[in-house]
Amino acid sequence: MSIRADAAELQPELATLRRALHRIPEIGLDLPRTQETVLAALDGLPLEISTGAGLSSVTAVLRGGRGNGAGAGQQRPVVLLRGDMDALPITEATGEDFTSTHAGAMHACGHDLHTAGLVGAARLLSARRATLAGDVVFMFQPGEEGFDGAGHMIDEGVLGAAGRPADAAYALHVVSYEYRKGQFTARPGPVLAASDGLFVTVLGAGGHGANPHAARDPIPAACEMVTALQTMVTRGFDVFDPVVVTVGVLRAGTKRNIIPAEATIEATVRSFSPTARAAVRERAVRVCEGIAAAHGLEVDVRYEEEYPVTVNDAAEHDFLADTVREVFGADRYEPMPDPVTGSEDFSRVLSRVPGAFVFLGACPGEDPAAAPPNHSPLARFDDAVLADGAALLAELAVRRFARPNGSSPGAD
Repeated sequence: MSIRADAAELQPELATLRRALHRIPEIGLDLPRTQETVLAALDGLPLEISTGAGLSSVTAVLRGGRGNGAGAGQQRPVVLLRGDMDALPITEATGEDFTSTHAGAMHACGHDLHTAGLVGAARLLSARRATLAGDVVFMFQPGEEGFDGAGHMIDEGVLGAAGRPADAAYALHVVSYEYRKGQFTARPGPVLAASDGLFVTVLGAGGHGANPHAARDPIPAACEMVTALQTMVTRGFDVFDPVVVTVGVLRAGTKRNIIPAEATIEATVRSFSPTARAAVRERAVRVCEGIAAAHGLEVDVRYEEEYPVTVNDAAEHDFLADTVREVFGADRYEPMPDPVTGSEDFSRVLSRVPGAFVFLGACPGEDPAAAPPNHSPLARFDDAVLADGAALLAELAVRRFARPNGSSPGAD
């Protein structure tokens, strides 16, 4: 049977696993129940399994049983497949009969599907172990949602888990809206933005609201910074190399007739090139410091680089797109015209290993445009897409190994 046909037979089992994971969402790097569930799902497979020292990760290595014709001194190829496992601090409001049992936590981004799908890929490839001409690393990752789980796993050695560096890496992400169910979409080059944080504390001197001249009010300066940051973006950056700055926190004061001693701003900053990223860092800091100086105030500005741009290797993207078209049909792949301003810590993997990141539509309704988005307390995902997601990951590994000496796509 084909991988796709075998995956279809696994579908009920994968849906059951996904729903079990959905009931027990865990946040951050410590996911003990999720890790336990994944280990149980992998039990009995011919895998070399290890768990993280500083986080609840699971790394499983499948050793292929067939030589690939490599000459003396050449190594068998290694493919890494990633599935993130963590949830979000959101109270679920979907009404699903398998809704979250953990108060204040929800799988609102579909990571439960990613985890179940990667288990499916592990089962499909384990069944074909004897014919695999390379090794597969299955990367079950905590802490994607702002905790840099990929960075932690890289520090703990996931990229070399097979005993040598990975040659290619792939990850899949489901989407609850915008794309029709079963649609795969990706693009070469930047596919997700870099993400950074801007943290500003404006330091003044408190006083009575009736006598502002006797105090040093940080609030007007903070408000001016918010608007100036927006103007900086629209007037200082090329629209074809975009930057997004969104202030999500503006905090000051305790009562309307009290001038506070400080005001706080926190913003998220997104960019798509190293040039824009370096420029927005320098300019954002300069804007805030300059406004504070103009108001006679002190300011503490902290700019933290978080995740780099997620970049799909052009050849690996083409390989992925061709695989989707050949396995599922030409209508199942749609090129993504523009990158997404969200960010991903899988970018850390792709900055070291050529590979690709692909989206899969999982909207349960007929109108994706009207569906609640990822990260919404109403976000719902159709787990009928699990079989195809698992099949694609498995096919990518099998086809990558089938190339001469495991060479990169387009290397012939």
